Amino acid sequence: MARAALRFARARHAGQYREIDHAPFIDHAIEVGWLLRRDGQPDEVIAAGLLHDVLEKTATTAAELQSRFGAQIARLVESVSDDPSIIDRTSRKRELRDRVARADARTRAGFAADKIANVRELALLPASQLDEPKHRAKLAHYRASRKMLHRVASQLALLDQLDVELDRLVAPTVTTRRRTAGARTKPQNAQGRENRSFAR
Repeated sequence: MARAALRFARARHAGQYREIDHAPFIDHAIEVGWLLRRDGQPDEVIAAGLLHDVLEKTATTAAELQSRFGAQIARLVESVSDDPSIIDRTSRKRELRDRVARADARTRAGFAADKIANVRELALLPASQLDEPKHRAKLAHYRASRKMLHRVASQLALLDQLDVELDRLVAPTVTTRRRTAGARTKPQNAQGRENRSFAR
């Protein structure tokens, strides 16, 4: 089932690229699936991890997922997908976190794996860029997601990895600038190396 999900996700995400490093978008789905596999999750959860973005980022429908992969996998994918009827991003992400908080352990595992992969992608940015509004919003959602998971699923094994990745992602500090003689200090790049862990 996971192999079939990978083939389907690869076809649906064809031509899509990640915003930060312009890698093929399927790399993100593969990393989520790999994290779930390493966590010992069953095949259907790994499959849902590989498919977790097809509802949000492709023309795939929930009915199509159910027809191809069954009700359980379709439900898992829907459980970690944004509600498109909520226009405001902050409200949409809050609703998603609240929904995951009420969900089962498998949904929370998929959600946590996605956040780990997302934080790793964010870590590819120079530290100075983390302070841009769109990246601050993402980081706020990831931190709120961690807080929610600690509240409702503190025994979740993947939560330890999410803690590690978020703690490693140090927010940029305000660089002291010397105003005398017009001297300026450039922000240092705290993310000098890539932190990828994709399954190939």
